[in-house]
Amino acid sequence: MEFTETLTPAHVDMIGKQAIFFTATAASEGRINLSPKGLADTFRVLSPSRVAWLDLAGSGNETNAHLLAAQTDKGRITIMMCNFSQPALILRIYGRGRPVLPADAEWDELAAHFTLLPGTRQIFDIAVDSVQTSCGWGVPVMSLEKERETLVKYHAQQDPAEWTAKYSARTSSIDGLPARATDRYIAGE
Repeated sequence: MEFTETLTPAHVDMIGKQAIFFTATAASEGRINLSPKGLADTFRVLSPSRVAWLDLAGSGNETNAHLLAAQTDKGRITIMMCNFSQPALILRIYGRGRPVLPADAEWDELAAHFTLLPGTRQIFDIAVDSVQTSCGWGVPVMSLEKERETLVKYHAQQDPAEWTAKYSARTSSIDGLPARATDRYIAGE
């Protein structure tokens, strides 16, 4: 096991090869949220001490609510990537994150790093506190068959006004914590 304060070039190389990553957040009370994330080109290393990912609307908005929760350790997030090919490796990014929505002043700067997809809801901006790597010997060797197209197709087929009404109403987590909802439909680029 090894800890570093920032991402190294070897970490960035490993991250660029991953088809899936996992995010974990928690408020001081309630459920811990652990989510798998996929979709090609939705995770970016912006610098050795900053990463971001493009988030599409889904069934909930737990990460948003947890990162905004009023608590002394506000914004805690862990991102984990597992190398399912060789060499075995697990990489965890510990940091402080915040959701950036299309209405926010920082949106254009962050969005310029991504190809916006239908249903884009927000971008999570994470300041890296530390990075941990471990062996990953217990993680299976697997290969990606293909990406699921369902989420992007679903959002692409939506009526913009109905989509906006649906997702702008998602203002709380499953535990009742407040979440910031998007105020617009993004059709993609």
